[in-house]
Amino acid sequence: MTTATDNGLGVLDGSQLRLLRALDAVFLRLADDWQAPEFRFPFLMRCQDLDTFDYYDNFPHLGLTATRLEPERLAALLAESSRPVDRMPTEVMEPTAFALPSAACYSIYLHLANSTLPAEGTMRTTVGTCFRNETHYQGLQRLLGFSMREIVCVGPEERAKNHLLRAKDAVTALLGELGLDYKLEVATDPFFDKNSGKAKMQRLFPVKEEFVVNGLAIGSVNYHRNFFGERCDIRAGEETAHTSCLAFGLERWVHTLTERFGGADAAVAAVEGLS
Repeated sequence: MTTATDNGLGVLDGSQLRLLRALDAVFLRLADDWQAPEFRFPFLMRCQDLDTFDYYDNFPHLGLTATRLEPERLAALLAESSRPVDRMPTEVMEPTAFALPSAACYSIYLHLANSTLPAEGTMRTTVGTCFRNETHYQGLQRLLGFSMREIVCVGPEERAKNHLLRAKDAVTALLGELGLDYKLEVATDPFFDKNSGKAKMQRLFPVKEEFVVNGLAIGSVNYHRNFFGERCDIRAGEETAHTSCLAFGLERWVHTLTERFGGADAAVAAVEGLS
């Protein structure tokens, strides 16, 4: 059973947590097959790093920060307020240098910043808790904070594109084994300024495609061209690196498979029985 509040805070019970871990094990096997070592990054990012990616221009509606409360002003507020306090006013908050990211892959590019990779590039995988300031929330389908597994390619253009083709084949096969009907739909997440030349190219070559089951996007493949390579000064041999990633929203998979198999325990059995 899942409980969730109207502000996007959901809870996984034991069966659902086992399902989430079983699913992530499947995705980690893909990463291992593709020689993508796993990294774990901090939950927070610096605001200035996200701004390097034009994040606040392109995703102003999603932005969330982590801020320190000023003790003296907080004490004054508590002395005058009814308890418990349901909202902290901005007057007791200090300016912050830290943000809650909405995607896991940003940290990978920052970790590789100012580096020259082998000409063939490299692969990475990570899982992170991501945060999105949505207009509404709905159980495990749409959460304020959720788990995202990403498998990322950083390298020459052709390898980055081939990663997407391989990823789509792998997810298509997985969905077929689990008996899930899906649609592959083009989405429009702008990883760069909407008025740039790169943004215009998005109309010619999709930047993001989503795997949609019963109206819910449970995964995506994303091609960023050389955007992150340029902003982070990452080179693959002599060339600016291109990047692409395969992303899974783990709680959305838990929701989808629980519905598909009529319960989390049955879904765990199906996932653990995959070839």
